[in-house]
Parts: sequence; C-alpha cells; structure tokens
Amino acid sequence: MAIVKGFWHFLVGVKDFLVLLLMVLIFALIITARSAEGDAPGVPDGGVLNIPLSGFLVTQATEISPIDLLSGAPAMGETETRELISIIEIAKDDDRIAAIHLDLDGFLGGGQADIQAVSDALADFRSADKKVTAYATAYFDGSWLMAAHADEVWLNPLGQVLIGGPGGSRLYFADALEQLKINVNVFRVGTYKSFVEPYTRSEASPEAEAAIRAVYEDIWGDYQQDAQAARPAADLTGYIANMGDNVRAAGGDFAQAAMAAGLIDRVGTRTALGDQLAETYGRGDDDQPGLYASIDYADYLKAKESLLGTSGDAVGIIYVAGTIVDGEAPAGTAGGATIAALIEDAVADEDVKSIVVRIDSGGGSVTASEDIRQALLTAKAEGIPIVASFGNVAASGGYWVATAADQIIAQPSTITGSIGVFGIIPSFERTLADLGVNADGIQTTPYSGAPDIFAGLNPETKELFQLGVEDVYRRFIAVVGEARGLDAARVDAVGQGRVWSGGAARQLGLVDRFGNLDDAIAVAEELAGFEAGELRVKDIETPPPFPIQFLENFMTSDTDADRPRGALDLAVRRARMAAAGQLGEALGIATGPTVQATCLECSGLRPAAHSNDIQVLIEKMGRAAVR
Repeated sequence: MAIVKGFWHFLVGVKDFLVLLLMVLIFALIITARSAEGDAPGVPDGGVLNIPLSGFLVTQATEISPIDLLSGAPAMGETETRELISIIEIAKDDDRIAAIHLDLDGFLGGGQADIQAVSDALADFRSADKKVTAYATAYFDGSWLMAAHADEVWLNPLGQVLIGGPGGSRLYFADALEQLKINVNVFRVGTYKSFVEPYTRSEASPEAEAAIRAVYEDIWGDYQQDAQAARPAADLTGYIANMGDNVRAAGGDFAQAAMAAGLIDRVGTRTALGDQLAETYGRGDDDQPGLYASIDYADYLKAKESLLGTSGDAVGIIYVAGTIVDGEAPAGTAGGATIAALIEDAVADEDVKSIVVRIDSGGGSVTASEDIRQALLTAKAEGIPIVASFGNVAASGGYWVATAADQIIAQPSTITGSIGVFGIIPSFERTLADLGVNADGIQTTPYSGAPDIFAGLNPETKELFQLGVEDVYRRFIAVVGEARGLDAARVDAVGQGRVWSGGAARQLGLVDRFGNLDDAIAVAEELAGFEAGELRVKDIETPPPFPIQFLENFMTSDTDADRPRGALDLAVRRARMAAAGQLGEALGIATGPTVQATCLECSGLRPAAHSNDIQVLIEKMGRAAVR
C-alpha cells in the first residue's frame, strides 16, 4: 500500500512539474513575442488599406478548439461582418487612408444580407472621395456583389466569374432509411415545416418547394437590383443566361467574356494592379514590382481600440449566431445559458442603456430559445430597450427570440418566419428484427420505457409527443401574436413553418422596418432617449479562454484556405463544404433536442459552419479522388 501511495505522489509531482514548465514556457513566449512585435506598422500618408478576405463573412466567428489549433487541422477563415464594417468606417474618417483594396482570392462569400451591409459601407467610404479596388482569381455570387461596389474590379487573366444565384440540391434519406429498416417517427405542426422531409421523403413536397422557390426568387431579385444599382452597365442577366456562348465568343477566355459583359473592369495580374496602385498612392518600402504604400487589415485592426471609445454610455450588442442549443456553447453557436448570462451582464452594466440582439440563426432548441427570450424580457422590465437586428437568417427559434424586442429590423434579403415546430425520433425495431434481435419487457403503464427506440413507439406515446409538439406550436403562435399585435388565426396563417424573405415578412407584419445593424443601433439609441451616434457600441461577448487567445495569436497554419485558387477549384471546395453542412445537419438531428424550432431551408442561405470532422473527411476524399 505504501508503495502504491508513494508512486501516486510521484505521478502527481510529475504532473505539477509539467504544468509549471508549460506555464513558464507560455509566459516566456508571450514576453518574447511582445518584445519582438513592437508597435503596429504606421499608416502611410495617402496610402491604401489592404483587406484580404479568405473563407467566409460571418456574424460571429466560430471559436476554434485548442486541439484544432495545435494539430493544424484544416480551418476556413472567418471575418466578422461588424468588425469589417467598423474598420471601413474608421478608414473613411482617417485622412491617412486614401483607398481600400479588397483582395478576394480565397473568399467564399457569406449571407447576402452581410454582403450587402459591407457593400453599403464601401459605398459610404467612396462617398468621402476615396477609391476602392477589388482583385480575385475567381468571383462567385457574394464576392462579385461586394466587388461590384468598387471603383475598379480586376480579374486574373486565368480567372472566371461564376454567378449561379440562390438554390441547389438537398439530400433526402427516406429510401436509405427504408433499406436500413429504420422507422422515423415524426411529430410536426405546419404545412411547410419541411425540416423533417429529408427523413420522410425522397424529394421535396410541393408545398415546401413552392415556399422556398418564392423565397429564392425574392432574394435573387434583391441581388439583381443591388447589382444593377452598383454597376448599371453590367449585363448580369445576359451573362448568366448565355455563359457558354459568351465564353466561346471571347475565344474561350472566361476573363474576357466577363469584361465584355461589364462585370469587371480590368484583366491583369496582381503585380500589374500593384504597379497601378503604386503610381497613384506611392511605392512601398522597397522598390519591388507590385508593391505600393499600404497597411494590412490586421495591422490596422490592432489600433482599433485606441480609435474607439471604451467607456461611457453604450448600446450593447449581443449575438445569437448559429444553431440555438441548450446550456453553454462557444462563440459561433448560440448556447441558451451562455447568451442569457450575457444579457444579465448587460443589465448589470451601468453603461449599457439599450441592447441590440443581432440574430443570424435558423433556430434550434425551443427551450434554449425561450431561455434567451425570457432574459430579454427581464432586461425590458428593467427599463432597457431591446431591438432585434436580423442578419442573413432569423427563423424558427431565431424568430422566437426576436419576439422579445421592442422593434424588429431586417433586410429585404433576410430569411425569417418559419413559425413552426417539429419532433423526430428514430426507432430500430425493424432493423433489429431483421438481424434476429427482438425487444421484450414488462410495462406497468403504456408509457413505461417510452419512447422505446428498440421495440418502437406505441400509439399512446406517439399521441403524447404529437400533443407536445402542438402545445409548443400554440405557445409559439401566442408569443408571436402578443409581440406583433396579431390574432392567433393571422399568425397561424403566416406561420405553418413557412419561411419568408425580409421584404415579404415586413408586409406580413413580422418585421417593423428595413435596415442593417447600424440602423438598428440608431433605433436603440433613439428608444433610450439619445441622438444617433451619441452612444458608443459595446459587444457583450464572452472572451475566448486565455489558451485559445494565445494560440490564435501565435499559431499560424499554411492551410489551403490561405492560398489563391482557380475558379473551378474554389467552386468544388464550396460544394464540398455545402455537402459537409448537410451531413452535419443530418447527424445533428440524431443528437439534438427531440422538439425543435429549426428552419431547413435556411441552412443554404448562411455561410457554412467552421470546419468539422465531416468537412475534413470530405476534403480528404476529394483530394484522394483527383490523385
């Protein structure tokens, strides 16, 4: 016994020594890095702010796990929309910045509402008699719409402009589940609540197809209208309708075909663009070709805190981004307990005079959505005005949260509504029977052991779950009706699980007005009794743990996402990530809450989630296929 005890103390001592050694190494690295880092490079007078965008534009960046950072696992870049817009706004008022250059190589896009918000900021920047240029090897829907707001759009000679519009296929698993003899027990309310259809059908129902087609047409119309306003001479419709003929007419040259259609202004290399910028804004520190007087986005971002106020009365912004889940969750996922705690922090903060809840979520857990709503109602009871600002998507559970707001502000391309509820429970009685495995037991009531996923759900259990889903739907209807001043029949008519564009939602009374996040902030100031621009803006967020901050600052990875790609290569990568997202949703159903308020159609209208095991697997399969 004494030997075992002594050995245990030895192991504890080794552990303590290793922890101490690790801490010493970390602090040594911090001191070394800070001493080597020095001040951020200065802003050249009359120079260019370089904004390289890689990966996705998102409402809230996904928190990366330390394991992923240390292992160098593939991870797509993410740029937060509000941070990018705030930097553009600062640069507009910075006399040292004469122009912005958007480097869109590797940029995979974002939700249309976010793209348009950044485009508006670029237009405002140009209104100060400052210029914007854009460059890419490949432009897709989102990257081209953003670039269209530049003074000059450049395309690599080997590049392409590929604009497809919203839409695409989804996976339906009913036939596969039938072959596996898995029963999918579905409980739902809403003619259009199509989230369960991939598990019960081999194709979309006519009702779901009609609803999403209407939404896509609204979004595409808004996209074309924005594009026409930005580049009146561009023949976007003709270019898409006859892309093959246009390319052949240009001798097979995709870049020249895009320029002939007015989608771009110049075809040239990155060096050629750099030389042109150097002639206008001055050369860089050395005389190498393609270098010009500039400061990078990351360096300019370091000075942001010194340019913005950090004390005084404020509008607090709280983010509900990603799937809404019960309990705590890191940034990029909307944990009900985490966000409720942040709202409580905002209420306790004497500086916070009003709250804007920025929602970019297709929903998720009903109970988590209600936890967030109740926290917002508590804030209202304390006299704090609440404004809901919708990003790309605010549907199902996302809309449930928004009903606590004094006003709801969306953009025409926002996807919202989906007022409906579903539950799904797979059972395996046929699968097991086919394998010769039978389930049997004693029940004292019809609900003993329910739901029994081995023996199957009995009629009494199915009835109970259906009544539970119907009860949640009634509550959803009541919450929306009370918040929007609509009777239950009216809410039910626009509900039924149907999604709407922001434009349609406003006409139906689900949204108060159009506007972006800045507009919502102005409304929040007004409701709090202040003039627009009088309050500073304060993000109410939980900072990442110190180890993650440290690793993000000092760990760098040379991933494929950081390198320029050809148009077709990027298109395939986007498709792989979309497939990863769909498979992730399918697995999420099996592990998520039984009763959910989630929007299936919304997933295709938000940026794909941060890389996960499924995405990594698909990437590896794709690379193996081309070897």
